Amino acid sequence: MNEHDIRDVVIVGGGTAGWMAAAAFARFLNNGYTRTTLIESDEIGTIGVGEATIPPLITFNRMLGLNENEFLSATQGTFKLGVEFVDWGALGNRYFHPFGFHGHDLEGVHFHQLYLRERQRRVLQDISAWSMSAVAAAHGKFARPSAEARPPLSQLLYAFHFDAGLYARYLRTYAERGGVTRVEGKIVDTALGGEDGYVRSVTLAGGRVIEGDLFIDCSGFRGLLTEQALETGYEDWTHWLPCDRAVAVPSRYSGEPDPFTRSTARAAGWQWRIPLQHRMGNGYVYSSAHISDDEAERTLLDNLEGEPLADPRRLAFTTGRRKLAWNRNVVAMGLASGFVEPLESTGIFFIQRGIEELVSHLHAPPDEELVKSYNRRIAECIDGVMEFLTLHYRASDRRDTPFWRATETEIEVPEGLAERLRLWQRRLPNRRNINPHYHGFESYSYSVMLLGLAGPLESSLPALDLIDPQRALAAFEAQRARTARLVATLPSQYEYLTHVRAAGAAEPGR
Repeated sequence: MNEHDIRDVVIVGGGTAGWMAAAAFARFLNNGYTRTTLIESDEIGTIGVGEATIPPLITFNRMLGLNENEFLSATQGTFKLGVEFVDWGALGNRYFHPFGFHGHDLEGVHFHQLYLRERQRRVLQDISAWSMSAVAAAHGKFARPSAEARPPLSQLLYAFHFDAGLYARYLRTYAERGGVTRVEGKIVDTALGGEDGYVRSVTLAGGRVIEGDLFIDCSGFRGLLTEQALETGYEDWTHWLPCDRAVAVPSRYSGEPDPFTRSTARAAGWQWRIPLQHRMGNGYVYSSAHISDDEAERTLLDNLEGEPLADPRRLAFTTGRRKLAWNRNVVAMGLASGFVEPLESTGIFFIQRGIEELVSHLHAPPDEELVKSYNRRIAECIDGVMEFLTLHYRASDRRDTPFWRATETEIEVPEGLAERLRLWQRRLPNRRNINPHYHGFESYSYSVMLLGLAGPLESSLPALDLIDPQRALAAFEAQRARTARLVATLPSQYEYLTHVRAAGAAEPGR
């Protein structure tokens, strides 16, 4: 079997996952032979609370050939330069996780490691002063760097906030224009083959039968095909990630939108704040063992910056993933494949990763080894994010509520992360000693969190002793000053978005 033997691809479910997959197939499987059908029921709502992303989405949009200005206008999007964490280390503590590296390495020594040594010797500004993205975020500034930009301007990396429902609608137009057929209907039955157990067809209410060679399960937590039909199994990660509930509500706000997401630690979890062009996205992710649903909802509503625009929506979940992302001829994507807390905005990234890996694995015969390869790569990606999120809790010093005390005593540390934590007590993460499997985050993400939460760490690199302290300090000051000067020349995000709206599709999205 090769990709041309897959005549009918059937996507079960719409929403962000379904229409991202449909758009990608319209772009990469539009071979004149393969047909893509998406089944979606207006009776079944979508979760739709994920509105923040990480930088890899830029690559996905460019793969589709989308115009970035048009995309932002269609989705009411804003730019995201990172995440501000409030009250995570202790009450009153703040740190910023930016996109993009800090400063420059000096004489082969990683900037974060050198910064740590200098901070132990003298009073220094927070490390965010050496990040183009962090300084721009603090001043509400933004501009897309050109392809010819040099550091530190080239280190201004970004992602997006947008309305996930509008993004799905935008991609639906793209996919249908590319030949994808949408079928309205609710699936009531699934037929499996007798010999191999493959899904042969699904039956809609009303009796229509839709057959397929490859099925993409985007049916959400219930996993209509991967779990209900194929009984794939699910790995429960509650012992690593403590929250199992969320309540979300949009709100009105005035003023200019910030170019960053905010995560504020609460008594039994954390609250997100995501500024879009037309509203603010808000939610409280919490542990039901430490707070009731009603109390969590009150906490969220009491901490809104403006009036709510809808009734709060509650969501129950179990963090974890399917034991197999690709089982027989069903590939699970989105919430059907797994879920972790949206603490670092990875939900849409998981969809993107699944699509990209599937498209690449369909270039050759999808035999057993390719299926194993796909499952391994998807598992490594989701597992890596799980470890990164676990570190947010274990590195925190908060002990003021039962929830935060439980993060110290009840949350297990994955074996691989525990080994790296022992190493990081002596040497901050670098490009070689973070999680070896790609999961969307670089070494600076780990370093800035450890510096922001855990306070001073030990530093014992012999190479540090060979760098003259005065030379290091002069280099530090020159880099910080240059970053500050460049940020001062940038427009505000509001001004830049006004330009984007005016440019629309007329200007390429660089």
